[in-house]
Amino acid sequence: MNRRQCESVGGNDAGKRRKGGIAMPELPEVETIRRTLLPLIVGKTIEDVRIFWPNIIRHPRDPEEFAARMIGQTVRGLERRGKFLKFLLDRDALISHLRMEGRYAVASALEPLEPHTHVVFCFTDGSELRYRDVRKFGTMHVYAKEEADRRPPLAELGPEPLSPAFSPAVLAERAVKTKRSVKALLLDQTVVAGFGNIYVDESLFRAGILPGRPAASLSSKEIERLHEEMVATIGEAVMKGGSTVRTYVNTQGEAGTFQHHLYVYGRQGNPCKRCGTPIEKTVVAGRGTHYCPRCQR
Repeated sequence: MNRRQCESVGGNDAGKRRKGGIAMPELPEVETIRRTLLPLIVGKTIEDVRIFWPNIIRHPRDPEEFAARMIGQTVRGLERRGKFLKFLLDRDALISHLRMEGRYAVASALEPLEPHTHVVFCFTDGSELRYRDVRKFGTMHVYAKEEADRRPPLAELGPEPLSPAFSPAVLAERAVKTKRSVKALLLDQTVVAGFGNIYVDESLFRAGILPGRPAASLSSKEIERLHEEMVATIGEAVMKGGSTVRTYVNTQGEAGTFQHHLYVYGRQGNPCKRCGTPIEKTVVAGRGTHYCPRCQR
C-alpha cells in the first residue's frame, strides 16, 4: 500500500517498536495528528460505520446505535482537547482517545484492511477513515456537539496548558492543596490537560525541580518558573511535530523531531546536556522518571 492509497496517523507498525515499551501520545503528538488528519477528512460524509471490536465504543454503549447516529453526517472539523481528538460532525461530536497504540488511516475502500483495524468510517466518496489499535486500549464516545464538553471524558479535564486559563495562580492553588509529588500533580489531567511522562519530566528538568518533591513545598518563584517551562516545552514540542521515542508518526509517516531536543527523558546513563552528570531513572507516581541529580533540587 503506497502513501497515496493510505495516509496513516498515530502509532507506527508494531514491528517497528523500539525497545523499552510504549509511550502514549501526549498533547504535541495529538495536536500534530489533528493538524495532519483534518484536511484528509473535512467535508466528507459518513455513509456507513463498521465496528469490529465493540469494546472501544463507550457511548452510546450499543455499537449499532453508535454507528446509526453518525451515518449521514458530514465531518465539519477536528479539534483537540488534552490528549483527545474531537471530530465535529453536523450534529454530533466523536471523542477519540488513542491511548498507547491507536492510529487513524485514510484509505480507499478498495484497499484491504490492515490487521488490528477495529472501526471503519466509510465516506460517500469511496474513501474510509480507519482506526487501528494493536492493544485495543483506545476509546470512542459520541455525544451531541453542545453536550460533548460537559460529558465524560472531556468534562473531567483541566485547562489547556497554552490557554490563559492555565496560570501560575491556578497551578499554585492545586499544588498547595495536595500531598502528592509535583510529578503526580502534573500528570493529573484534571490539573492541566495533555501532559504525560515525557513532557512532565522535561518541564521539571528545565525548571530545576526534582520530580519527587512534594508539590506543596514549591515556592511561588518555583511555581512561576515551572509554569513558564511547561508552557515553553509544550509549545516547542508542538512546533517540532512532537516526539518520536517509540512508535509515533504523523499523517505522512514522518517522525516528530522534538526527541532530538529532550534533556532527560529516555536518556538515563547519558551525560546531562547542561552539567555532564549522568541522567538517572527512578519511579515516581508509578511512572519511570528521568532527572538530573545535580541540576534539579
